[in-house]
Amino acid sequence: MIETSREIAFEIAKGIDEKKGHDINILDIRNISSFADYFVIAHGTSTRQVKAMADEIQKRMEEKGIQLDHKEGYDNGRWILLDYINVVVHLFIEEERNFYGIERVWKDALCVNVDNL
Repeated sequence: MIETSREIAFEIAKGIDEKKGHDINILDIRNISSFADYFVIAHGTSTRQVKAMADEIQKRMEEKGIQLDHKEGYDNGRWILLDYINVVVHLFIEEERNFYGIERVWKDALCVNVDNL
């Protein structure tokens, strides 16, 4: 059973990895943000792949009884945001990720090691 926002973030990262997402990062923003504990950020090579990652995450979270609070960008598929309250997921196509630079904007966040998913 998933109980902490950290565990949710890692379960989300596993779902992204399952769909071959690239450059998966978990940012611990607890000390610099009041609206969430973690960001999970990744990109795919196409909108189809980005949507597949979002679908996999939603399936996994529903199976664990974790409700999605808000979703944006799914129809376009270039930047999908999934808000699980304490964990916010940003899924991009690579060009959008490079353009918006979420990791640069949140450079003071602690990057959590995800090497052993």
